[in-house]
Amino acid sequence: MPELHQLSVAELARQLRERKVSALETAQHFLGRMAAHRDLAAFVAVDEDVTLAQARTADAALTAGSAGPLAGVPIAHKDIFVTKDFPSTAGSRMLAGYRSPFDATVVRRLTEAGAVTLGKLSCDEFAMGSANESVAVPAVGHKAPAAVRNPWDRRRVAGGSSGGSAAAVAARLAPAATGTDTGGSIRQPASFCGLTGIKPTYGRASRYGMIAYASSLDQAGPMARSAEDCALLLSALCGPDLDRDSTSLDVPVEDYSRKLNESLDGLRIGIPKEFFGAGLAADVRSAIDTALREYEKLGAKLVEISLPRTELAIPVYYIIAPAEASSNLSRFDGVKFGHRAAQYADLIDMYKKTRAEGFGDEVKRRIMIGTYVLSHGYYDAYYLQAQKIRRMIADDFQEAFKRCDVIAGPVAPTVAWKLGDKSEDPVAAYLADIYTLPGSLAGLPGMSLPVGFGEGHMPVGLQLIGNHLQEAKLLNMAHRYQQATDFHLRTPEGY
Repeated sequence: MPELHQLSVAELARQLRERKVSALETAQHFLGRMAAHRDLAAFVAVDEDVTLAQARTADAALTAGSAGPLAGVPIAHKDIFVTKDFPSTAGSRMLAGYRSPFDATVVRRLTEAGAVTLGKLSCDEFAMGSANESVAVPAVGHKAPAAVRNPWDRRRVAGGSSGGSAAAVAARLAPAATGTDTGGSIRQPASFCGLTGIKPTYGRASRYGMIAYASSLDQAGPMARSAEDCALLLSALCGPDLDRDSTSLDVPVEDYSRKLNESLDGLRIGIPKEFFGAGLAADVRSAIDTALREYEKLGAKLVEISLPRTELAIPVYYIIAPAEASSNLSRFDGVKFGHRAAQYADLIDMYKKTRAEGFGDEVKRRIMIGTYVLSHGYYDAYYLQAQKIRRMIADDFQEAFKRCDVIAGPVAPTVAWKLGDKSEDPVAAYLADIYTLPGSLAGLPGMSLPVGFGEGHMPVGLQLIGNHLQEAKLLNMAHRYQQATDFHLRTPEGY
């Protein structure tokens, strides 16, 4: 039998159900790998006692025949989800050492399905970033905060803000991980690290217990090796949560695994001409073009479409998201929980010093932008106009879906860049989100799947975007491609 870390979620779940391996052995194996690869700076919290206790509980359920579909399967969670058994920091000094009294709904549902938690994963502070370089919490085994390293090339970024999730799965330190996607933070790191990741329709997964960045955009989703694995995970973590999350959709959860293996004959794949302009690197375009030709062999038809307001997605997003962040992060003032300045003169001084000390540069930058666009005299000129254009971007997608069933294109303009290359120029990092932001603004499901390699033998991901509640169609498309290719099975050297 292959080593445990070489098995997919589906294969591992099957081995556990058939009792060919125990949940305890599996957890110990992955904990050992995590300890051996701390140089990646992927994990920010680990508690072996908690993990092994959960594994023993899973073994008991498997023996009793009462186990859930993911019983004994190890999983790690982005540190944006609160967890009662591990610290929850959102990658920020503001929440250093914070312990939640409850689990986020996504975490709870995966635990109820039998998954075993390996620990918490590094993320950009409050999920604000494209490279996982703006993290303020030291990773396990590190004395100071460190950027997450890409297992394919440790000199490069893993992507953000779910870079810890992507690096951990790519290095086979965990079979799967949760992530969150506000403007591309599942899809982009999945692309940079050669993984499959999916952001479901806004409202499909509960936001309860997910530390908020931009409430009208944040959405949880899984990252794993294959579409089959993502289907299993998405089936477990999605579903209505109306009592806790007012944005939760009252739509029954699907068993996405049952939707796999459908024919792609006659499927119309829309190719937005705006996604293939001068800004797209030649190596990325070559890998995408080859993948699209493979879809034609599988029976799909390529249709040129237009998303004319694609370029407006960046200014719209970087008005709306910071505005919501400014509001959401106002609660971190040193009064109820989190960091509080040690010395201050009065209440106002405490607020100022607490927030100055607790927040990092990128978070401060976005709070200031958001506060500005919401201020008197600028609300109508910026925020209101951005909301109007957001509606137009959503309308562009609906117009496009009259001509196609699914939209395909690149995830990012380039492969993963070198650490530090964009850290001094935040706008350059913002521009890397050009292809993922439009779908997020429209609340549509989107995913990334590995389709080849570019410069420096770095992974390239293909983005698939579906209409609302069409996750099953995207997963089937990705699965059929992965049956015909092996890019999702490739592993970085040394892992």
